[in-house]
Amino acid sequence: MTRLYLSTQALLRGPAIPFRGEEKSAFAKAPTAGKVTVTRYGLEGDEQADRVNHGGPDKALHLYPQEHYPYWRDYLGGHALLESPGAFGENIASEGATEAQLCLGDRFRFGTALIEISQGRQPCWKIDHRFGVKGITAEIVRNGRCGIYFRVLEEGSAQAGDQLELVERTLPDWTIERLFRLLVGGGAKADMAAVRALADMDVLAEAWRQRAAQLTA
Repeated sequence: MTRLYLSTQALLRGPAIPFRGEEKSAFAKAPTAGKVTVTRYGLEGDEQADRVNHGGPDKALHLYPQEHYPYWRDYLGGHALLESPGAFGENIASEGATEAQLCLGDRFRFGTALIEISQGRQPCWKIDHRFGVKGITAEIVRNGRCGIYFRVLEEGSAQAGDQLELVERTLPDWTIERLFRLLVGGGAKADMAAVRALADMDVLAEAWRQRAAQLTA
């Protein structure tokens, strides 16, 4: 099996606070020190204001590869949010692999927790609003630097500095980069057989299975 270790630069969480007018969001997260309990619904103390589109068992933890930060600094000509982890609302700021190397169903030991990749992160308007710049969401759709969601198979605890160790890989052909291109990036028509296969994959988060089914209807 492929040996893969991701280093954790920061572990982040935050409360739901006013984001746009009276609308709340927990997009802005801060690094936390020491061990944090990892539950089925994410990091203890982390919140989601919109439980329809964020959070839940299939989107318990959001990882964003820090390898992408130099790209975004160049794209934006620098930005204060990009000077430290958390710009994209991630819970796990990691280095070691991106969407091109990480696959659906990959299982990682993280501290004492066991977590599994469930889908990529589908970008929304909140990214543009947080940065105060239009077009970032569209650029993510174009370039696939989306970030990754995990479900928690075994609860435990973890802290910044803990490695994510790959312990099981069953779907090496289904990278998150490929999934994102098919389901979000406009590539479905070029490979409808793959999209139909995704609609029947139980390991894929329900929301993305539904998206795959809609694209093949």
